[in-house]
Amino acid sequence: MREGDKWKTAFKTRYGLFEYTVMPFGLCNAPAAFTFFLNDVFREYLNIFAIVYIDDILIYSDNEDEHVQHVKKVLAALRKHHLYCKLTKCEFHVTTVEFLGVILTPQGMVMAERKVKAVSEWPIPKTVRDVQCFLGFANFYQRFINHFSQTVAPITKLLRKKERFVWSPEADQAFSIFKEAFSTAPVLTHSDADQPFIVEADASDVAIGAVLSQRNKDTGQLHPVAYMSRKLNEAEQNYVIAEKELLAICDAFKEWRHHLLGAKYTVTVYTDHRNLHFMSSARLLTPRQLRWMLFFAEFDFVVTFRPGKDNRKADALSRQESTTLPAVQTSRAIIAPDKVLCIIKTEDFFEDIRNSFTVEKWRRGPKQI
Repeated sequence: MREGDKWKTAFKTRYGLFEYTVMPFGLCNAPAAFTFFLNDVFREYLNIFAIVYIDDILIYSDNEDEHVQHVKKVLAALRKHHLYCKLTKCEFHVTTVEFLGVILTPQGMVMAERKVKAVSEWPIPKTVRDVQCFLGFANFYQRFINHFSQTVAPITKLLRKKERFVWSPEADQAFSIFKEAFSTAPVLTHSDADQPFIVEADASDVAIGAVLSQRNKDTGQLHPVAYMSRKLNEAEQNYVIAEKELLAICDAFKEWRHHLLGAKYTVTVYTDHRNLHFMSSARLLTPRQLRWMLFFAEFDFVVTFRPGKDNRKADALSRQESTTLPAVQTSRAIIAPDKVLCIIKTEDFFEDIRNSFTVEKWRRGPKQI
């Protein structure tokens, strides 16, 4: 404790008042102060071969020889500042380690077995407080769960105010599906800054979802780095489909900004909405779209159209059931003449509108009569 601050930690006993000489647990600013102290101790090693979170220190290296030297440097820094490690809580020279509830392996990240077991044995929530505890625990691992938001939607509805808490069959089914998804979550590969990133985004009427992936160097197959999904609020559900699809991409770039901003290679964005391919060249944009385009200007990416049948991973994140219409079997439709209002060639319709409202025509104003 710093001199002059010890009196703030005084506590009363039958023998009088006592003060802490070192920082104890329980103070409101103790975690922040301790984190700041350790960051200062390991400042020259942070994000080079060491990561520090409060009292957990993770040392990583490319090979065993380097790792020995890195461990020596960390232990020397601890000794220099009179800090001590408890050997029973330490692991040295291992390839697999649990860190912050996640198992880190050379292949990627998986959820800790004890966390999976805790969810599989989780009792059915009886109150709103129980639901909050369950969702609070589950939200930490949503990066591992495919279509997370859509799966827990029936359970999330139980948190609405002014509604009676009733554990419905839909909530019970969602609870079981989530437990199964939690126990079969895939291995998330480690991101590689020297490899291109691929974002697959999609939107439905009630949710948006995205997958961040990279190709394996040896097989060329896509492997997920992280999943992202969330429910749309009431205002966002009123967006047109193009804005929902664009919102999915925008949220994905915000979620993975630390990966995508300044990426070595151009980021590829797959979408099943063809109009987004021409969004960068559109002349007329709404204020909301303009804000998003200003945000996108920070990134180097290209939007590539891919039909929904080939965009299944992101599509599954945003919807549970497919609502696509059946394909037309013939190239010509026969319609009664008295039922026809107009016939539009969809691939040219929006292009004609865009070309008709050019900036030059807008500046000239209406024709004088």
